[in-house]
Parts: sequence; structure tokens; C-alpha cells
Amino acid sequence: MSPTWQPILDKAADHQRLDFNEALCLLNDAELPALGAVAGKLRHDRHQQPVVTYVVDRNINYTNICMSGCRFCAFHTSPEKNGGYVLGKDTLRCKIEETLALGGTQILLQGGMNPDLGLDYYVDLLHFIKTEFQVHIHGFSPPEIAYLAEKSGKALPAIIDVLIQAGLGSIPGGGAEILDDDIRRQISPNKCNAATWLDVMQTAHSLGLRTTATMMFGHVERPAHIIAHLLKLRDLQDHTGGFTAFIPWTFQPRNTNIQVEPATAVEYLKVLAISRLVLDNVDNLQASWVTQGAKIVQLALAFGANDLGSTMIEENVVAAAGVNFRLPREEMVRLIENAGYKAVQRDCFYNWISA
Repeated sequence: MSPTWQPILDKAADHQRLDFNEALCLLNDAELPALGAVAGKLRHDRHQQPVVTYVVDRNINYTNICMSGCRFCAFHTSPEKNGGYVLGKDTLRCKIEETLALGGTQILLQGGMNPDLGLDYYVDLLHFIKTEFQVHIHGFSPPEIAYLAEKSGKALPAIIDVLIQAGLGSIPGGGAEILDDDIRRQISPNKCNAATWLDVMQTAHSLGLRTTATMMFGHVERPAHIIAHLLKLRDLQDHTGGFTAFIPWTFQPRNTNIQVEPATAVEYLKVLAISRLVLDNVDNLQASWVTQGAKIVQLALAFGANDLGSTMIEENVVAAAGVNFRLPREEMVRLIENAGYKAVQRDCFYNWISA
């Protein structure tokens, strides 16, 4: 007699859309090898060439001053404490020059909710970068943009349009955490709510700006919250088609104010596979080597992932939580090839740069 979850898994393998209860059943009950096999099939059906992509870029945290008060963040400094910074243009110039010299095609700009930085700062920052460098700017997560809109008294479309005109090329999916307001009140009390996060993304998509989407799990959420998060993203993608990729990653508890046991590799792979099954309208699923390390990331390529994300010439936020996996470009290529795939560098929009 087959298990109760097997017909649901067969349905997913047949490219039929799963509902909340079906997806939750798989997350709670399905065996990992069976789940991974179907996720791998769906990944192959969508990406038939044996290729795994990656992007060469740098994560530049232009400031570490943030009033969000997120309990999971070991990187930020509150405005009233010492140790805060805002990067000067000379430092930015050096970081971008090094990125381009290493074959980089984009920079990821993320900071936080810095009360001392207004719209003029962001416009000037974008103008400076685009004037001096030919580089794509993937920047400012939805909470940063929502906070900027609130501070400036401008509507989201106006704020995002100003940023686009100044040089913003796409928006990262940071700050999503779990798209449930009860969870958000517990872990990030001053950050925008779930509806606002989604509104920023919908507005950006309506203005022609592509974005990624993320989920941070393994803290205080329950399985039902994970599935609800995925379905909110799927619903928005049905309407806009603006998400280029989804990146689930596990909370790293060291040096934070949330004391839990880190999520296991099995839990990570299960959520990754479920993401491939539920997000039937998002082309690309990115594995998180930053939190999982090289060996688990190789396994992730058999559990639905088709992309390894960024080489991250620089990464500070996860490192502040005591996780310091590094993956130079040559090592990333080797890992992909050793897993049986061809490594191909891409740009932010998943166009191949080298093949």
C-alpha cells in the first residue's frame, strides 16, 4: 500500500498545481529521496540542458546602521550605538573596481533602515556608480524601499521610479524572512509587514523591474508558515511574472537573539525540493552555498536547484552570524562540474554570459 503522500507527489510530477494542504502534507510526511526525485524531474523538465548557472558579483553593505531591530541579525548596529558606518565613495570605487577586475557583472547593494539617509543619498549613490562604472545594480530590499518611502512621504511607485531613473536595475528579495505578520513581529518588529513586502515587489514588477524572492526559515516558523509563504509568492508571480528566481536559506543562530538549533541539511533539502514543486511559475531555484557549504550545495542540484547564485566576492551579514563558507569562482565551477553539470556564468536576468 502506497503512503498517503504518494498521490500528491505523483500529481506534482505530472505538473499539476498543488494546493496548501497538499504541499503541507509533502513537507510534513514525504520521504526525502522521493521528494528530491520529483523536484529533480521538474527541474530537468524546465531546464533540459545539463547546465548550472552562477553570477560573479559582490555584496556591498553600504551601511550597517539599521533601526529594524531584527532579532536574527548579527550584522547591524543600531543608530545610538558605536560601530556604525556609511561607506564613502572612495571605498565604493575600490570595491567595484575589484569586482569588475574579477569578471563581475553586477553589485548587490544592501544596507538597512538607516534614519540618517534620505532619498537624495540613494539617488546620489546610484548616479555615482552608474556614472563611473558599467555595472548592473541589484539593490535595496523591499524593507529598505518601504522605509525610504515612509520617510520621504512619497508613494512606492514614485520612489521606485526615482531609483530606476538613477540607475537601479533590479531588486533583491531580502527582508522577506517569512511572509507572516505574527512571525515578523517576533523576529523583525520594526520591519515592513508581509503585505508591504509584496506591494513593493508588485509595484517594481509593474514598472518593469525584475526581482528575486527569498525565504529565511529554521527559526520560529512552523511548516504551515513555509507553505503559506511559497503560495503568496506564487500568487504574485501569477499576476506579474516579475520574479526571476527564488532563494530559500536557513537561519544562522550564532551571535543572534534567537536561540534555536540550526536547521539540518535534511530540512534544507526538503524545503528546497518543496519550493521547486510549489513554485511552478518561477523558472530558477537557487541553492544557498553561503549557509550550507559546498557539499550540501552539490546535493541541492539533485533536489531542484539549477543555480548556485553569486560567487560573493564579499559577504558580511551571514558571516557576522559565524558562518564563513567561501566559494571562489574556480571552486564553484569545479563543484558544478563534479556534480555532472556544465557551469555557465550568467547575468542578473539569467542570460548566459559564457558557455
